[in-house]
Amino acid sequence: MKEFYDLGDFSPEEIEALVTLAGRLQRYPEPRALEGKVLSLLFLSPSLRTLASFQAAMVRLGGGSFVISPDMSIHGLETRPGIVMDGTAAEHIREAVPVIAAYGDAMGIRAFAEGKSLDKEIADTEFNALRKLVNTPLINMESAIGHPCQSLADWKTLDDLQVPKQGGRFVLSWAYHPRALPLAVPSSTLQMAAMRGMDVTVLRPEGFELPPAIMDRATQAAAASGGSVRETDERAEALEGAHIIYAKSWASTRHYGDKLKDTELRRPLADWCVDDPWFETTDQDCRFMHCLPVRRGVVVSDQVLDGPRSVVIQEAQNRMYAQMAVLHALLGKRGL
Repeated sequence: MKEFYDLGDFSPEEIEALVTLAGRLQRYPEPRALEGKVLSLLFLSPSLRTLASFQAAMVRLGGGSFVISPDMSIHGLETRPGIVMDGTAAEHIREAVPVIAAYGDAMGIRAFAEGKSLDKEIADTEFNALRKLVNTPLINMESAIGHPCQSLADWKTLDDLQVPKQGGRFVLSWAYHPRALPLAVPSSTLQMAAMRGMDVTVLRPEGFELPPAIMDRATQAAAASGGSVRETDERAEALEGAHIIYAKSWASTRHYGDKLKDTELRRPLADWCVDDPWFETTDQDCRFMHCLPVRRGVVVSDQVLDGPRSVVIQEAQNRMYAQMAVLHALLGKRGL
């Protein structure tokens, strides 16, 4: 494996092999597998789980890592192309990225969406520009339109819980949030569940439809794996028989980049907070998933988040094991 950019770059069988490897490394650690290897980590956006889990993964495999972030490590980083650098930034991303990459055997980059141009972010323009500057194995730690590390961990979590593939009902539900959030997690989550062969319903209010490009891609993946994908604003019908409710907030795609119109559209939707009544018609073992961080009482109630249905901590722990598998496949002697 040369790169871990998007789950869609792999077949379901290859993803299953990574998940199996993650499980094996969880049960039978290999503390010298990456001895002498270094992982370079560039965080252009903040993180808790991604930062900590990648560092822990490298330590558990016998390697090391270092972290670069403009806010904590260097004196200003310019990212705009064609700019005259007569301001406060001392270094441009075009020099910084290849230098950081040169200090490691693999590199991870995390860069959020700008929230301005939907077409530009669906094309992942900014991240793809950074990809061209890296000549070592690269890991997408979250870009404008994808979070494959989270989705690989979620796939493992679903397998750990023995949630059915064919016939498993997966509801990706929009949830209220005071701010417009990126499409990376919902896009990758939808793709993951579709590739896994589940019957996936995107539940969202009017105005928060996922872009056709994202839906079409997931629909194709579902058709190939024996699953299905659909979208609705009918909550009661969507939740019936569900095995998983995966909550996530995202920006209005109808008013993408328009903060005022997005705020106006979401203002009356505070009841899109996952609470106990959401589970009245689901499968009796239905679980609640979320990538974290999550706003209590806004996205989900305390009763659900602290209750037996919630597997958010298990998801977070699986981030480390899933990333151990990716690192092992990228840098291990045997690869994948």
